Amino acid sequence: MANHKSAKKRIRQTARRTEVNTARVSRIRTFVKKVETAIASGDKVLAQAALKAAQPEMARGVTKGVLHKNTVSRKISRLAKSVKSLG
Repeated sequence: MANHKSAKKRIRQTARRTEVNTARVSRIRTFVKKVETAIASGDKVLAQAALKAAQPEMARGVTKGVLHKNTVSRKISRLAKSVKSLG
């Protein structure tokens, strides 16, 4: 267990950061799931709208450091490709 004041503070900060990052990743997953369900339903207009909403969320995940740049790029690319192939 931490004995130094600074180490105790670091533990508090890490717990808070973990909570924020978990919420952020969960939010991104929700947006991606909305796109995937729209694609599965075959509604191109809904899928395009969902993708347009998901892209900035995913990009924010990159800038906040919870997801890797290439991972987000790959996922956006695959989702866009799936949306484009509809209808």
